[in-house]
Amino acid sequence: MSGETSLAWQALRERAGERAALLGAEGVPTKRVEAWHYTSLQPLNQVKWQAAPALDEAQVGARLSELNLPKGQGLVVFANGRFCAGLSSLPETVKQGSGEDEANEPALLADRFAAQLNAALRQPGLNLHVPEGCDAGLLVLVSLTEGDEVSTHLHHRITLEKGARLSLLDVQLGRGRYFTNPQLDVECAEGAHLTHVTRQDESAEAIRLGISGARIEGRGNYDSFTLNQGGALARQEVVSRLEGAFANVNVNAIQLIDGARLNDLTSMIHHASPDCTSRQTVRTVLSEAGQGVFQGKILVDQVAQKTDGYQMNQALLLSEKGQMNSKPELEIYADDVKCSHGATVGALDEDQLFYMRSRGVPEAQARDALVQAFLFETVELIEDETLREHLLKALPGYV
Repeated sequence: MSGETSLAWQALRERAGERAALLGAEGVPTKRVEAWHYTSLQPLNQVKWQAAPALDEAQVGARLSELNLPKGQGLVVFANGRFCAGLSSLPETVKQGSGEDEANEPALLADRFAAQLNAALRQPGLNLHVPEGCDAGLLVLVSLTEGDEVSTHLHHRITLEKGARLSLLDVQLGRGRYFTNPQLDVECAEGAHLTHVTRQDESAEAIRLGISGARIEGRGNYDSFTLNQGGALARQEVVSRLEGAFANVNVNAIQLIDGARLNDLTSMIHHASPDCTSRQTVRTVLSEAGQGVFQGKILVDQVAQKTDGYQMNQALLLSEKGQMNSKPELEIYADDVKCSHGATVGALDEDQLFYMRSRGVPEAQARDALVQAFLFETVELIEDETLREHLLKALPGYV
């Protein structure tokens, strides 16, 4: 490591205190590490990140009023890594978890850098249990970070017991030059269903390393959707493990990247049981000098016969300076499976553009309409109508 890197890493280790050992000695991964080949973390090394100071709840409340959030059964707010009790309310049908959950933390994310960093510096986040057979409706989770050269490391946990259901809108935003490193652990018991929509709208100067890990038991369902549209450098990892027959996972995403920003969607879908399904559709729109990354892997164990897995990454380049790096991957040890993957990168269809212009549609409006059509098909994959409408309104040019 360079002296600059050592300084930043030393600051993080000092903040970690007794948990410093969880960071290891290797420091921040370089592009020589295969998992980080397309995403350089050099900007993370350039600042000696400090703990984020507390924010005034009244000011946080004013920020919330600007977001036009959907009305749900509950609202949970964190500001600079701290729970805002005066702005939060949980539905009566769910309960807070206990400290015992920390001791039983799953090893699903143990080898991931973002999770190791979170484990060392973590701040307690939402710890939610949905009881057996309960439909908890829609819960909105807001994480706000504000400040310069500060960092937050919230750790959330959601456990759905047998047959339980929950829709979660996870909104992440902020102002300033900060570093945020949230983690979410999900447990879906038999027949449970979690819809998890992440709207990542961090500051254009921020660095974000977010990670989610989900274990899904038999006939359970984890439906994940990420809208990446913020951060100077933002990476979202989604790791899932199908642990019971007839379980299902969806890991869909949209990335909107402009300026010189970099957004990265990395996923691992592990089929560890037979008769399971997985679907992944990721669409990226790049303008100016934006850089997009997609790394998606489907791993099928030998026992996971009759697996049905699908993975597709498509990118739309609106500028010659835009860059898309795509690495879909299959690793299959079973012999009775139906798995496919693919990736495409291209520009707007000139024939469609000409057709619209020939009928009097201005060029800028025609381009916007084609981009919206490209994205709309992916948003339609969200089953929850309220969440689907919220994301549509968050897309540029939507009326």
